[in-house]
Amino acid sequence: MTETIVVKIGSSSLTSEEGGINKERIAFFANELASLHDAGYQVLLVTSGAIAAGFKKIGYASRPKLVHEKQAAAAVGQALLMQAYQEAFAAHGTNGGIGVAQILLTRADFSNRKRVNNALMTIEELLHRRMVPIINENDTVATDELKFSENDTLSALVGNLVKAKRLIILTDMDGLYTEDPRKNPNAMKIDRVDHITDDILRIAGGAGSSVGTGGMRSKIEAARIAMRGGVPVFIGRVMEPGDLMLAVKDDGKGTYFDTNEHNLPTKKQWLGFHSMPQGRIIVDDGAERALVQGGKSLLPAGIQSIDGDFHPGDVVEVFNAHQQSLGRGVVNYAAWQVQAVAGLSTEEVRRRVEVSRIEVIHRDEWVTLRA
Repeated sequence: MTETIVVKIGSSSLTSEEGGINKERIAFFANELASLHDAGYQVLLVTSGAIAAGFKKIGYASRPKLVHEKQAAAAVGQALLMQAYQEAFAAHGTNGGIGVAQILLTRADFSNRKRVNNALMTIEELLHRRMVPIINENDTVATDELKFSENDTLSALVGNLVKAKRLIILTDMDGLYTEDPRKNPNAMKIDRVDHITDDILRIAGGAGSSVGTGGMRSKIEAARIAMRGGVPVFIGRVMEPGDLMLAVKDDGKGTYFDTNEHNLPTKKQWLGFHSMPQGRIIVDDGAERALVQGGKSLLPAGIQSIDGDFHPGDVVEVFNAHQQSLGRGVVNYAAWQVQAVAGLSTEEVRRRVEVSRIEVIHRDEWVTLRA
């Protein structure tokens, strides 16, 4: 069976500081990806860089900050970016080089089962034809509140969607360190991670952290999504010829994130990573154990409170008492019904409300996102 590799490259690796495309870097990465392609892998590229590529061409002195300006810059830059990729890949292979194809996606595409399935069928056909799909966020229509973070999340969702052999997220650092090595020379590199703990997230940076390593947090969050979907991840640096192949062969300059999870069925993948929750349910410790460790359904007795206005059939996210996300599920109750029966026994619930089934979330409609 042909193995599929998803590679994510950020805008800083592809464009110059003044704006515009760095064609030498594009050519370098095309050469690295072509090596995988020639070795028989199915290769997908998740790229950033449209706004950075286009803002100078459109006439802005610096990277724009207003939404409509960024969207305009992306509209110009995306065409320039694809032209550069097309020219770079044309230099490899036979019969005019390796073909590339553009796919633009938004978070809303993933939240709609039919649309995400259509995207998958398109990708599979392109890979079957030995093309390299080049995927980017559709910046011209995406709104800030629904945008992916630097396309790291997008790459994880794509990796899960195509059941990739590995997701490779490229960065300017050679992996995850215990502290920022640019500030502390005694920082130690972490070579392998088999479980993303709160300590790993703290090291990667975020709110209240003093050891953030510049953009690493979103990459670790993306790794967690991919790992939960059964896809191992490499986060690191590709700077010299052959580095990308080394990363694929388990000998790269970075950190490997291993997983023992099996790739989720399409339905549960959509539920866990692509759906857009309409509300929150906070549960007690007993319900947390039942959901996360026991493989049980969520019953009213374990619910402490809710947030949001949801209806039967909507997706909701479940949190524990410490405000940590446990997972997502399809709810069988309306919000007002959950509010009315929270903490009550099954017998008391049957006396108070009419619902089709006693489980607030059935285990078959649930995905755990926290180990």
